[in-house]
Amino acid sequence: MTRPDDPSAAEVADDLDDPVLLFDGVCNFCNAAVRFVVRFDESGTFRFAPLQSDIGQELLSRFDLPTDDFDSFVLVEGDDYYTRSTAVLRVCRRLDGPWPLFHPLIYLPERLRDPAYTFLAEHRYRLFGKKDECPIPEPEIRERFAERALDTS
Repeated sequence: MTRPDDPSAAEVADDLDDPVLLFDGVCNFCNAAVRFVVRFDESGTFRFAPLQSDIGQELLSRFDLPTDDFDSFVLVEGDDYYTRSTAVLRVCRRLDGPWPLFHPLIYLPERLRDPAYTFLAEHRYRLFGKKDECPIPEPEIRERFAERALDTS
């Protein structure tokens, strides 16, 4: 429940200093990707928000991105945003383990990188299923969700 002194999505978005990953909150594959990032982000660099959430919608609006098309993983870094394979590779660059080794693929043209991403995005529900609504994150990652900043109680 929102109280009069709770921050708005716009206020929370203004205060985000860490990179934020926007993802399809009902997609099983996307939720698994968030858990993957958490596992290999030992320093807790990334914050998360479902595209469907108030924060996700606010950030999409700020960048003039569609607020009703959830086929892209979006990485927001300060005043910049990245989508599709570029977002994925920029995330890989900041993860622990072997994942930064994939970052040099960013130098390939998007027309070579994005078709595989697009195929997976278009078929993710059929391949991995979906939930009826965004699940509540596990306690160990709940505080890394930008949406939690709206709940000051």
